[in-house]
Amino acid sequence: MVEGGHMVIARSLVQALHDGGHTADIIVTPQNRFGRQASAYLATWFTDVGSSDGKPIDQVISLRYPSYAVRHPKHVCWLNHTMREYYDLWDRFSAGLGTAGRLKERVRRAAIHATDRYLLMRNVSRLFVQSRTIQRRLAIWPELRTTVLYPPPPQRSYRCDEYGDYLFLVSRLTQLKRVDLLIEALAQPGVTVRAVIAGEGEARGALEALARARGVVDRVTFAGRITDDELVQHLARCRAVCFPPFEEDYGFVTAEAFASRKAVITCRDSGGPAELVEDGVNGVICDPTPQGLAAALRRVMDDPAAADRMGAAALASAAKLSWRDAVAQLTA
Repeated sequence: MVEGGHMVIARSLVQALHDGGHTADIIVTPQNRFGRQASAYLATWFTDVGSSDGKPIDQVISLRYPSYAVRHPKHVCWLNHTMREYYDLWDRFSAGLGTAGRLKERVRRAAIHATDRYLLMRNVSRLFVQSRTIQRRLAIWPELRTTVLYPPPPQRSYRCDEYGDYLFLVSRLTQLKRVDLLIEALAQPGVTVRAVIAGEGEARGALEALARARGVVDRVTFAGRITDDELVQHLARCRAVCFPPFEEDYGFVTAEAFASRKAVITCRDSGGPAELVEDGVNGVICDPTPQGLAAALRRVMDDPAAADRMGAAALASAAKLSWRDAVAQLTA
């Protein structure tokens, strides 16, 4: 019951379909708690999407597990991600298990892989992926044909008011988003950057404690959950956006920063964001260390002219991402 980026994409896609003259709605398929995945797949498999109010549904577009288990003659999947604990995060996930637990999860992993392979190859008419990062995860099945289609930023009134004196980070506050890496970078010698961190999550308490322990609490503002208007305002006023997650599927905030004419600072292993950022052109890509991120922060924060130049290139990058084109490909 936590809303992630896939729901932002879903709402934006529905709006784009409406703008293109289609009728579209969102159906949220079951996503049961950990250990109950099989029932979620089955419930989705038996979900009837053949008609609505007596009118036939022409097409289904699914976004993530287990929604691609739904059955329809014209089913296009625009994949955000599979269940990552059984794919790219397997080593991290399984390392914390005991012998019995690891054996049980290996069996479950094999079952999920077999199910996903069948569904993505046999149950969908065409498979798009939202980044090359996702595409690489599916390379375990060489016969699977995928097309990369980057989601454009959501339809908001983006603008650039100024290149202010602070760095902005917006994300769910979880371990994989690596907000702690930013706090550690702020504590590096010679870094005087101020940061606003927006979002909620289970890691917030630990991050606030880390900011106090590193002596940067006076330069870090935890804004909590913000509205869409507040998001646009921060993007309009900040100097740049920092987004250093680990192997992110896509990362909408990168495209939103670009649309706001702001450079993005990310890491080499950040996945989707590192695919969109060109180092020194529309942002900075650095090593995923406090020292590497600190150097990247200085490149942008200490030079307003560089932030302006990269921001102009970022806006040009955002212009290449079009909802009209996305809808045309997904409904072809």
